Amino acid sequence: MHNFSYQRPASLAEAAKLLSGEAKLLAGGMTLLPTLKQRLAQPSALVDLAAVAELKGIKAEGGGLTIGAMTTHAEVAHSAEVKRTIPALAVLAEGIGDPQVRNRGTIGGSISNADPAADYPAGLVGLGATVITNKRKIAADDFFKGLFETALGDGEIVTAVSFPKPEKAGYSKFPNPASRYAMVGVMAAKTGGGVRVAVTGAGPSVFRVPEMEKALAGNFSPDAVKSIKIASGNLNSDMHGSAEYRANLVSVMAARAVASAS
Repeated sequence: MHNFSYQRPASLAEAAKLLSGEAKLLAGGMTLLPTLKQRLAQPSALVDLAAVAELKGIKAEGGGLTIGAMTTHAEVAHSAEVKRTIPALAVLAEGIGDPQVRNRGTIGGSISNADPAADYPAGLVGLGATVITNKRKIAADDFFKGLFETALGDGEIVTAVSFPKPEKAGYSKFPNPASRYAMVGVMAAKTGGGVRVAVTGAGPSVFRVPEMEKALAGNFSPDAVKSIKIASGNLNSDMHGSAEYRANLVSVMAARAVASAS
């Protein structure tokens, strides 16, 4: 049996001090707890962020939204503010996992884990979001580095995510029927900085599709992207679907995302 200490700090500063050695942050526990049960992680301490009030909540700021790291998927999905400002983000959150996962899992935990099949990475990159930590601000394009890998350094804690309001955006995914993870999920957005198309589930990490972005910049319609094919060479291939299957899904989900954009 592996022993570890359990800490429940009341502030962000206290949580940061407790992050030493092999200590792990506990947000919603949707990934960490199963990992512990399988003995795949042996932290020296669990630092539970549930009591850190400053990490929760959804605020309208600068014409966009700032969402606290400990805000649950269900809170994002049902927020009138999110539905009014970025409806596609509410759609994305409503499609994560099942009700149990949505009521426990958090946006900060999800992006810090950077699962290749998670929905939020496509949401952040597709909407041109900024990740705010206790040390700095990181553009979503620079945050996700690879399979379960982010730009977070030692002792760095995600505190919030800031989303600019797009002109219009849509999210569409093909979920694994059992886990509801994205086999392929696509966020397509027309933003102040141009068109962005971000894909999750298909590769080791979220990625953008410049060819689709260019086509949509000239004509933001499903027809502009449905015939664009992406190479399958670097895509995931497993028992749920081949790389070629996922490549085709990217085109289909991109067209659906654009069609649903509002």
